[in-house]
Amino acid sequence: MTILRSLVAGAALMAAPVFSSPLPEIGALPAEGAAIVLLGEVHDNPVHHAAQAAAVAAIAPRALVFEMMSPEQAGTANALPRTDAEALEAALSWTESGWPPFALYHPILVAAPEARIYGAAVPAADLALARAEGAAAAWGVGARAAGLGPLPPAEQAAREADQAEAHCGALPQSLLPGMVAAQRLRDARFARTALAALAETGGPVVVITGNGHARTDRGIPVYLAAQARTFPSSPSVSSRLPLKRRRPSTIGS
Repeated sequence: MTILRSLVAGAALMAAPVFSSPLPEIGALPAEGAAIVLLGEVHDNPVHHAAQAAAVAAIAPRALVFEMMSPEQAGTANALPRTDAEALEAALSWTESGWPPFALYHPILVAAPEARIYGAAVPAADLALARAEGAAAAWGVGARAAGLGPLPPAEQAAREADQAEAHCGALPQSLLPGMVAAQRLRDARFARTALAALAETGGPVVVITGNGHARTDRGIPVYLAAQARTFPSSPSVSSRLPLKRRRPSTIGS
């Protein structure tokens, strides 16, 4: 993972441009007018989680979408007080989930005490199907409209190379296409959950996710752009990346 990717904070689906920033500055994220804000992280980095909590407090979202929670876990969290971290951790069976300590995520939850929680985790069976048969097969009807059409060969190769690097070259070449497919399915499902949260709450919606999913070139924003085309009152999608000092570039409309 490059340093740049580890610092990219996220993006937003909005009528105005998307914003992304280094995580140390994310508390100052100008989210006014944003419908959906993606806040990326390196999962076990406490500085990133503290910055996410600060951003959530500033944005005051009506919905919080967590990559780390299933819909069932989100339902449990919505039914319980958020102030009791120990009780909430136990109710969510967090220690069995494989994610970093709940203490890193609890401040994010309490930063928006009235926000509805949504779980976006993709079931293991669906990920297995994606790895075996492709992301479109796991998605089902409407996969292409959701952004899961075939990738150009060069893009597929680039993503497989990224997966190989992310796993320190330890994966057999034969597994890389499946890893790419699983990543794409996650991104598309996270986008669908974020749009559902927007429809149900009116937004703003904050998505807590890993940096790879928050990438504006191939992560959740790509699938938000695809799926928003058929979403009621769909906003435009664009990106601004101050880290690269690039001018705003439109992802979709």
